[in-house]
Amino acid sequence: MTTRTNPGILRTSGYLLVNLVTGIFWFVLLVTLGAVSLGTALIWVGLPLGVLTMVLARGAATAERAWVRTALGVEVARPYRPLPDGFVARAKALAKDPATWRDFAYWVVMLPLGAIEFALTVALWSAVAATVALPFYLHRLPATWEVEFAPGVVYSIDSFVKALPVTLVGLVLGFLAYRLLTALGRGHGAFARALLGPSRTSLLSAEAERLSASRARGVEAAEVERRRIERDLHDGAQQRLVAVAMGLGRARGKLETDPDGARELIAEAHADAKLAISELRDLARGIYPSVLGDRGLDAALSSLAARCPIPVEVRVDVEPRPPTAVESTAYFTVAEALTNVAKHSGATQVLVDVSRTDGSVVVEVIDNGRGGAEVRPGGGLAGLADRAATIDGVVVVLSPAGGPTVIRTELPCEW
Repeated sequence: MTTRTNPGILRTSGYLLVNLVTGIFWFVLLVTLGAVSLGTALIWVGLPLGVLTMVLARGAATAERAWVRTALGVEVARPYRPLPDGFVARAKALAKDPATWRDFAYWVVMLPLGAIEFALTVALWSAVAATVALPFYLHRLPATWEVEFAPGVVYSIDSFVKALPVTLVGLVLGFLAYRLLTALGRGHGAFARALLGPSRTSLLSAEAERLSASRARGVEAAEVERRRIERDLHDGAQQRLVAVAMGLGRARGKLETDPDGARELIAEAHADAKLAISELRDLARGIYPSVLGDRGLDAALSSLAARCPIPVEVRVDVEPRPPTAVESTAYFTVAEALTNVAKHSGATQVLVDVSRTDGSVVVEVIDNGRGGAEVRPGGGLAGLADRAATIDGVVVVLSPAGGPTVIRTELPCEW
C-alpha cells in the first residue's frame, strides 16, 4: 500500500539536493561490486561477492524507502518475497526475486537522475535568491545592469528602487520554482514507487489471494449460517409443528366421544402453533430483521440493545443509509458482539458506536468487562471476522487483561 502526505518544499528540495550524493555513492559501490563479482564468478570468488552486492542493494533500497517517506511523504511497501533458511537457499531466493534487480536498477538510474535533480534545484533556487535579493547587493556590483526591451528602450538598474521590479520577478520565479520542484518531487516519488515498491503483477497476485481467502471465508460463514438455520428449524419450529399436527389428529379422534378432551388437545395445539410462529419469527429476524430494512441501522441496533441483559448505549451516525450488505453485516456484527459480551465479559456497561468515514462504516463495540478476549478458530470473534471478510471488512480486537474490550470493525462502503 502506498500513501502520500504533503512533505513541504524544504524537505523536497533537501531530498533533491542530497540525492546526488547518495546516487553517486551507491552507484559506484554497487556497480563496482557487481562488475567484480561477474568477473570473478568463474573462480567462485564472485558468488559470495554477488550475494553481498544483492544484500547491499536491498539494504540501500530499504533505507531509500524510509528516506522517501520522510522527505517526500510517499510510503512505499516492501516488495520482497520471504527468504528461506540456509545461506544457499537465501542466495538463490535473492537472485530469483525480481525486486532485487529493480533495487539495483534504481541505483543505476539514480546517478544521472540525481545529477539532473541537483542541477535543477540549485539553478532554480539560485536564480530566485539572486533576483529577490538584487536591491540589497546591487551597490556592490562592478557595473550597472541594463535590460533592453526593444531597440532604444533600455531599463537601467542602478539604484535600490529601480531594482525592486527585479525582486517582483524573483518572487514570481520563486512560485514557479516551488511548483516545478514540488512536481519533480512527486515524479521522483512515483519513480521510487515503481522500482522500489511491489510490482503490478505482485499486487494483483496478492489481491487475488486476498479475494480468494475472503471468498472462502464467506462461503464457510454462509455454510455455518445454513447449518444453524437447519438446526433451529429442526429442533424448534419443526418439532412444534409436528406436535400441532399430532395434537390436532388426536383431537379429531375425540371430537365425538370426548369433546372436552378434544378441546384441551386443540388448546394445546393452538399454544404450540403460537410458539412455532414465535420461533419462526425469531429465526427470520436472525436471517434479516425486518426493522433493519424498514427503519435502518439505528432502530435495529436499538432493538438489539433493548434485548441485551447489560445496559447498552447506542450511537449511530451513518446518514445517508449505507448499502444493504453493509447494514446487514454491521447489524450482525453488533448482535454477535453483544452476545459474546453478555456470555463472557462480566461487563456492566456497553457502548455501540457506528460512524462513517469517506470510504467505510466503522462499528465499535466497547465494554468495561474483564478483558482477555481473542480471536480463536471457530469462536464467535472469528465468525465476526469471517462475516466482515465477505465484503472486504476488517475486524480488530483490543482486549487487555482487566479490560476494557474494544471490537472495531471497518466495512468498506461507497455512498
